[in-house]
Amino acid sequence: MNIWAVVPAAGTGRRMQADIPKQYLLLDGRCVIEHALAVICEHPRITGVVVAIASDDRWWPTLTLDFRTPPKAVDGGPERRHSVLNGLQALYAAAPDDWVLVHDAARPCVMRSDVDRLIDTLQDHPIGGLLGVPVADTVKRTDMHGNVVETVDRAGLWRAMTPQMFRVGMLTQALAAAIGRGDPVTDEAAAVEQMGYRPVMIEGRADNIKITRQQDLALAALYLKQQQVRL
Repeated sequence: MNIWAVVPAAGTGRRMQADIPKQYLLLDGRCVIEHALAVICEHPRITGVVVAIASDDRWWPTLTLDFRTPPKAVDGGPERRHSVLNGLQALYAAAPDDWVLVHDAARPCVMRSDVDRLIDTLQDHPIGGLLGVPVADTVKRTDMHGNVVETVDRAGLWRAMTPQMFRVGMLTQALAAAIGRGDPVTDEAAAVEQMGYRPVMIEGRADNIKITRQQDLALAALYLKQQQVRL
C-alpha cells in the first residue's frame, strides 16, 4: 500500500502583510515551503508528492528543489479544501485504499520523527488521523467586540496540526461532499468527521508551528536551529 502526500500552497497569507505569499518568504536561507517539503519529499516511505499552487504563482518556477521525490505542481483553488481535492485528483496512480499525508506549506519545522510516528500509528487504522498538541493555555471565548463571554474548559482540547493522514478515496469523497455543501472546513480531519468518522489525534512536537504572522518567522528560525543541534 502506497503513501502519497499533498501540500496545499495556493494561499496568499493575507495576515502576514507581506509582498509575497508567506510560503515563499525566506527562512534560514531557504523559502518556508522548501523547509516544509524537505521532510516530506525526502521520506523513504512516501511514493509521490503533489503541491497545489495558485494558477498565477510566479515564485514556484524559481525554486530549485533537489529532493529524493521531486514534487509535482498542480493548480490549486480558492480555498484549502479545493486545493487539497485538486491535489488528490492529480494522484493518478493512487488506489482508493492508499494513504495520503496532507501537510501545510507554511509548517517548515515538521520533523521526520513526527511523520514516522504518524505513519507507524495509523498504517493499520481504518480511518486515519492527524498530529496535534494538547491545549495548555486557558481558553477564552469572546463576542464580536472582544469582550470575554466564557472561559472554555480546555480538557480534551487540542491544536490541530499537519501532516494529517487519511485514505485517498475516503478523503477525496469527504472533501468533495464538503465543497458540495458549501461547508468551509478548515482541515482534512473536519471533512472526514462530517462523514461520521472519528480520526485519531496523535501528539506531535509543539515546535511544528504554522507561519501566520511576521513574528512566527523568528520563532521558526529558532526552532530550526535547535532541531539542527539535536541532529
